[in-house]
Amino acid sequence: MHRDTISKWQHAHIFGQDIIRAGEKRTLIVILITAAMMVIEIISGVLFGSMALLADGLHMASHTAALGISAFAYYYARRHSNDVSFSFGTGKVNTLAGFSSAILLVIFALMMTWESVYRFMNPVEIIFNQAILVAILGLIVNAVSYFILSGSHRSEHSDANIVHIHKHTDHNLRAASLHVLADALTSIFAIIALLTAKYMGLIWMDPLMGIVGAILVARWSIGLLRDTSGILLDKQASAELQDLIRNSIECFDGDKVVDLHVWAIGPNIYNAIVSIVTDVPKQPDHYKKLLLNDKGLAHTTIEIHKCDSKVLQ
Repeated sequence: MHRDTISKWQHAHIFGQDIIRAGEKRTLIVILITAAMMVIEIISGVLFGSMALLADGLHMASHTAALGISAFAYYYARRHSNDVSFSFGTGKVNTLAGFSSAILLVIFALMMTWESVYRFMNPVEIIFNQAILVAILGLIVNAVSYFILSGSHRSEHSDANIVHIHKHTDHNLRAASLHVLADALTSIFAIIALLTAKYMGLIWMDPLMGIVGAILVARWSIGLLRDTSGILLDKQASAELQDLIRNSIECFDGDKVVDLHVWAIGPNIYNAIVSIVTDVPKQPDHYKKLLLNDKGLAHTTIEIHKCDSKVLQ
């Protein structure tokens, strides 16, 4: 058979990964802002003796590294989008970056806890006015960064047919947003700790807020690890999406879905293998047309088996 004849049944597996994503440029901007504030907070924490401020700076250092991973993931996925060695494209590169960022969050949460416990036992003098000023500046920077990333987050999920099926499917962008959000909260904790220590004399509030921030960061990272690891291990998509696919096929009498596998291969991108038993077999294209609007299916394989109608009753 001539190659041109069969070309209509062949297709690439890029699935839009060659396009610059909304989160990529914004992530680069946030990296520059975060790196600058990181240096200021770490130096200020050491000079002014604030553990909460130093913890916020160290936390921001982890986010600078994590955001760097996010930016590289976007570039790598786009750069290798045409690489045929990736069976279903490079969409999972972003999920892998999110998984790596979550691990970094765990590591720095442990570091924050260790340093805070040490400060409990070995308190240092805090220069309050300067430390509070830097903490407020850090909060403003974090708020601006989160606004930048959340704007790209909304644009990535503008398709109403996909949003309600699986939220935060760009785990790379979600990880970047969580890092910045965690920074904002630790900045708030640092301000609370410094104000309490200054006006009420509760010096122990400073390391305590470091521990509270570490606990929150650890909780977020565990959630992100759970979600990203499920995708990396090809965990089944949500029951809601599976039911939509099954109901679309079984809307005709005599068609029965007997085996269904649906898993994410990238942000808002799903692959499906559908095994159908029917007494009146139809062409695979018939079933694929039924699934065209079914929520992010970019690659579908249909398997059809014929059986007597009495078996399906």
